[in-house]
Amino acid sequence: MNITVLGATGMVGSRLVTEAVSRGHQVVAASRHPDETSSAAVTAVTVDAGAPEELRGAALDAALGKADAVLLAIRPAPGDEDAIAPLTSAVLDAAGRAGVRLLVIGGAGPLRSPRDPELLVIDDPDHVPAAWRAVAAASTTQLRACREHVNGDWAYLSPPAVLEPGTRTGGYRRGTTTLLTEPDGTSRISAEDLAVAALDEIEHPGAQRHFTVARRQE
Repeated sequence: MNITVLGATGMVGSRLVTEAVSRGHQVVAASRHPDETSSAAVTAVTVDAGAPEELRGAALDAALGKADAVLLAIRPAPGDEDAIAPLTSAVLDAAGRAGVRLLVIGGAGPLRSPRDPELLVIDDPDHVPAAWRAVAAASTTQLRACREHVNGDWAYLSPPAVLEPGTRTGGYRRGTTTLLTEPDGTSRISAEDLAVAALDEIEHPGAQRHFTVARRQE
């Protein structure tokens, strides 16, 4: 497959690129400041999310031009949380023009709390401390932007409460719209195993529009 990764130099995006290449895919790695690559399977391109709308749209169209699928893995900088929803809408626009499916690597905020199905994770201090609330709020508006967009060919992957670099085990648990936790109440996965789940979804799309994953329990 030809896969475009938007946000390819970030913590998650870089691991998506690595996982895609390991599976034999060709990757367009798009970011504001692309890294040099020695892999023949990777083409690094510049897409500036902060560029004027017309320039940004042209860059997105070029990055998605030959794609069979697109992965969006962009995190807002502190203070820029309001930018993520309109950016996601712009990527949905471009994916619609290109006729390709979009998988958004979002946040845990819009998931349901495992202790109260009427409570969103963003409103559950057990999983979202005050310092994380702005980012969690951005993920809820990002999912809303997907749901309200005319392009319906998308899926939204919510990670667990804790997502950080770690080990690629190749395993994970998949859930629907409720945060997955372990017996001790924690909720986590490595960025490497999140990438495994994301590429599995790209290669074999599931029926669930919004889903989550977590670390596989021993």
